[in-house]
Amino acid sequence: MASDLKEAGGLTRLFVTVALEPGATVALNDGQAHYLLHVLRARAGDRVLVFNGRDGEWQAEIAMASKRAVTLKVGTRTVPQREVPDLWLVFAPVKKTPSDYLTQKATELGVARLQPVFTRRTIVTRINDERLLANAVEAAEQSARLSVPEIGAAVVLEKLLATWPQDRRIFFCDESGEARPLADAARDAGEGPAAILTGPEGGFDPAERERLRGLAFVTPVTLGPRVLRADTAALAALAIWQAVRGDWN
Repeated sequence: MASDLKEAGGLTRLFVTVALEPGATVALNDGQAHYLLHVLRARAGDRVLVFNGRDGEWQAEIAMASKRAVTLKVGTRTVPQREVPDLWLVFAPVKKTPSDYLTQKATELGVARLQPVFTRRTIVTRINDERLLANAVEAAEQSARLSVPEIGAAVVLEKLLATWPQDRRIFFCDESGEARPLADAARDAGEGPAAILTGPEGGFDPAERERLRGLAFVTPVTLGPRVLRADTAALAALAIWQAVRGDWN
């Protein structure tokens, strides 16, 4: 008899990359198979939810479960595909644990793309793209999100700005200097693609700040009277933007 595999937040959700349609078969990767078999003690006939970022969310049943492999059979669609707002987070990477936390929470907040950027004061010099993606996938699975944010390859700030699509406005979180509150600036900017830019632990270099303020597609903004940690600033900015222009209202 079929049963539902449930976690604390409800039915277990898994991100897959194959096309989803009634009757399709899905071979889970090793990590997913291990989790179902050895953590949740899954058996043939148990049900889960699957999504791929394109076809919505579907109920699926375990058609085959061996010691190390699991194959699903897709049933009916439970939720049609819906997109998150076209908002990027451009952030200077911080030490490993805050970066993991930032990736997870930004995914939950509905960011469309995570773009690491190296500034002059960025302490972190290497980015583990696979780790960022794994954190994003896990957060999408747990938050009922129907897609996983894109993970951009890390790039230095100067190169990023030189190749930036100028129809996408950057809201530059300037921790020092005159700027409008983000909520006001986002509201007045109207529709269109956008990005939030936050700096490293030590803040932006004065020359970087001057360069950013001189670009027509950049709007300097403030997040309030207190100095926020780099990861806190990024998440606060995303929450403000989502409340004003995103899918929270």
